[in-house]
Parts: sequence; C-alpha cells; structure tokens
Amino acid sequence: MKAIDWQKTLQEQRDKYRKVIFTVTELSNISSLNTKSLKVSLSRLVNRRIIQRYTKGRYGMAESVMIEDLVSSIDPAAYVTGMYALYRHQLITQVPTEITCFTNHRHNRSRVRGTTLGQIVFVCITDSTYSHPQKNLVASPEQAISDFVYLCRKRGICPSDIVTFRNLHRLNLKLLQKYLKKYPATVKREMEKLFQQSGGGILQL
Repeated sequence: MKAIDWQKTLQEQRDKYRKVIFTVTELSNISSLNTKSLKVSLSRLVNRRIIQRYTKGRYGMAESVMIEDLVSSIDPAAYVTGMYALYRHQLITQVPTEITCFTNHRHNRSRVRGTTLGQIVFVCITDSTYSHPQKNLVASPEQAISDFVYLCRKRGICPSDIVTFRNLHRLNLKLLQKYLKKYPATVKREMEKLFQQSGGGILQL
C-alpha cells in the first residue's frame, strides 16, 4: 500500500467505525500484508509521520489519538481517573506526571506503560470500589476525586499534601454521595476534611 492509501484506509476506519488505534494484527488484516512486509511499511510510515507508534504494539494516525482511545485499546476494562481526571476537570492546579487508570484486570509486568501521550499506570481494583463509567472513559469529577482519595488512603498519603484542590463547590453532592457508598468510611471522612480545608464549608455526606 502506498502512503496515500494508508491515509485513506485509516481515515475510513475512523469515520465509519470510530476506530483510531490498531494492533499489528489489525493493520495486517486491513492491508493484507504479511508481518515482515508490514514492519517495513510501518517503519517507513512512522518516519514520514503518517502513522504514529503510540506504545508497544499500538499504532494510529499521527496526532489523532486521545488518551481514552489508547487506554481502551490496551485494556477495555480500564478507565481514566485520579489526578489526571481531576486536572482535566479543573479540580486541581498541579499538572499530573502520569495517567492513572483503574481496572479489574491484573497487568503484572505491564502495569506501567510508557506512551507518547504520557506514562499510564494501571491500578487493579478487585473490590466494589471498581466501577467503570457508563458513558465516558474518563471518570466524572465526583468519581475521580473519590478514586483519588481512596488511592491516597491506601498508600498512606494525605491528598492535600500532594495537590491543591479548587472548584470543589462545582461537585454534584448527590452524585458524590452515590459514589462514596462504594468506598471505606475513611474516604468519606477524608472528603469532608478536604471540603473544609478548601474553603468549601462543612460537607454533609
């Protein structure tokens, strides 16, 4: 396949099927190339910046992939949460250095994945705390802050020691209450403390 044919094929996959991330096997099926020929083509296409290698074994059109696309391709059970989601929702001031994902799958050695979009860390949650969002791969503000506080508590860290919270008044308290029922009581108490420290007043949960 010529470069222009690759571009058309990948655009068609995106427009028709909303697919933007591909494994080597998927690219081989699309192009009808054997593994050896495909590797040669991919090397050429990556050098020309037509295709981008986002992480080991995952390719897509250059600069057209969001972190949600990449995470779901690596682990369909994972969702983006914690500090990265809080920053996306403008609830903290610090820029995250890694992308935290909760999953109910164990990743063993591949728990930390280096990607061109940032370092992804998969945290395996096997209890009732794990709850994959129904409509979005990025946790809502209420779920993200609950997950973040829960993870900090598990690691023996005070959440307010590592981030500065803001805009907590924007949280939907009814939705926050719903999520907090899935977490230990210590998470609820920590959340109440955070609201007082951030100037949000007394939070009745």
